[in-house]
Amino acid sequence: MSASSPWHALVVERIVHYTPRVASLFLGNALGSFEAGQHVDIRLVAEDGYEARRSYSIASAPGGATIELMVERLDDGEVSPFLHDVVRVGDTLDVRGPIGGHFVWTAALGGPLLLVAGGSGIAPLMSMLRHRARTALAVDALVIYGARTWDDLVFRDELVAMAEADARLTVVFGTSREAARRDGDFAGRIDHGEVARSLARWDRAAKHAYVCGSTGFVETATSALVAEGVAAFVIRAERYGGIG
Repeated sequence: MSASSPWHALVVERIVHYTPRVASLFLGNALGSFEAGQHVDIRLVAEDGYEARRSYSIASAPGGATIELMVERLDDGEVSPFLHDVVRVGDTLDVRGPIGGHFVWTAALGGPLLLVAGGSGIAPLMSMLRHRARTALAVDALVIYGARTWDDLVFRDELVAMAEADARLTVVFGTSREAARRDGDFAGRIDHGEVARSLARWDRAAKHAYVCGSTGFVETATSALVAEGVAAFVIRAERYGGIG
C-alpha cells in the first residue's frame, strides 16, 4: 500500500510501557499482510477539523493478529503525548498502511544481516529480527544498538534472550551515558571505532545492512560502515527523530 491508501479504524488491544518515555500500542491488524520494516500513518482529528499525522514503524513480526507500534513521547509533539496520556485499551485510531518498500527485509533475502539502531530506530529492526526468528534462523545477524542508558534500550531483555538462544545472532549494546553492562558491549556513542570493533568480532560480510535512527546518527553510522568495507549498495537507511 501507499500513502494514498484508505484509513482504517484499528482497536487498541494492549498497551505496554517499556520506559517512562517509550510505550507500544498493540492494534488489531485489519490492514492485512505487511513486510518487516514497513510503517503506518496515524491520524488524529480535533473537533475543529484540525488534523495531525505521524508515521510509526511496525515493530511486530509479519503474520500476527496485532501490529505493535512503538511510540516515543516527545514533549513538544502533537501526537505522541496524546498516544501516551490519552489513548486507552478499547479506543480506536485512524491508521493507514502498510507503507514503504525500500526499507524492508524478508527471509527470502537471506544474509548475513547487519542491523544498526539508535534509540527509537530499533522499532523496524525489531520487526526484522522477530521475522528472522520465525522464518530464517540460519541467517547470521549482528545487531548494534545504542541508547543513552541501559534502561533506555527498548526490547533489551527480548534481544538478550534471542541472542542467548541463537548462536547465529550477535547483539551489541552501546550506552552513551553509562558504563557497559556486558562483555562485548561498549560505553559511548555508535561511532567509527565502535562499528569497526563490532564488525571485527563478528567477522562476517554483510549482504544486507539496515540503519535506523535520527539523521545525525544515520549519517555517522552509515559512514562508519562504508569506511569498514560494507558496500554502500547493501546499506538501507531510515531517518527520523527520537531518543539518541
